[in-house]
Amino acid sequence: MLINIRMDGSDADRELASLYAWLREEPDIRGHARISCGTAEVDSSEMGAAFDIIQLMVDSGFQALNLALSYTTWRATRSSRPQVTIEYNGNSVSLKDSDPDTVAAIIRALR
Repeated sequence: MLINIRMDGSDADRELASLYAWLREEPDIRGHARISCGTAEVDSSEMGAAFDIIQLMVDSGFQALNLALSYTTWRATRSSRPQVTIEYNGNSVSLKDSDPDTVAAIIRALR
């Protein structure tokens, strides 16, 4: 299962690097996912050639709740808050905060 995480906004590059480092330090994430940075191709009708993304290739032991909790904990530490989009299996959720509804939205997107 492949999960893509991307960010939009003025500090997106810096914040994406921060989240990448955060996820690599989370034992419940790194124990069940290969985490990498990459690029995502965009539709030819869109502006630009690619977006920076975090990719998680997860195994059967991966739990969406662990990603949701890691994300919300990381988000609470950030002063800059770009929009984050998590994509999996054709589902997508865009996040602007870290409230309890965000955790539920992440879990629904990853089911």
